[in-house]
Order: sequence, then C-alpha cells, then structure tokens
Amino acid sequence: MISGSQCRAARALIEWTRETLAAKSGVDPAIIERFERKLGKPEAEIVQALTSALEAGGAVFIAENGGGAGVRLKFNRSETKRLATLENEGGISALDDVQ
Repeated sequence: MISGSQCRAARALIEWTRETLAAKSGVDPAIIERFERKLGKPEAEIVQALTSALEAGGAVFIAENGGGAGVRLKFNRSETKRLATLENEGGISALDDVQ
C-alpha cells in the first residue's frame, strides 16, 4: 500500500495533476486530495486503483526497506540501454560540466 506522500510524489515525477490521476484511475479528485494531505485513508481498492494508474504512467514505488518508502521513475528498455552505454564510456563522470 502506498502512502499519500508517495502518491503526491509520483504525480510530481510523472507530471500529472490530480485531475489527470482522477481520470486515469476513476477516483474522485477530492478523495485524492484528502489522501495526499493525510486527511483521510481511502479504502484499499481506491489506493490500488491509484497505484495501478501511477505505475502505468511510469512511477515505480519503493517499499519500506529500512531506508524509507519512496518512488522513482521507471526506465524503459531503450533508456536503460542508453544509460548502460554512457556508464561504460569511462572517464570521470563528475567533470562533465559544459561551459
């Protein structure tokens, strides 16, 4: 189960408004707002609908693992391949400042 904070963070990462999430999940925007503001905890089915919609939009939820729960963007296969290529180029990655 995701938290309201994770829901809000996932929306920010995938650049969705509450209204967009509401349309994609079938959940009333007022319920989403109350959940994100920690003013109420919706039923498990509603949280699952929000989670599924956000995951379909590109969010990946990170479970509590001692370091805290979180959310990140999902990389597709093409992005993963490009990152692997860049990482294997060698050199010092910290000195990539372009002026």
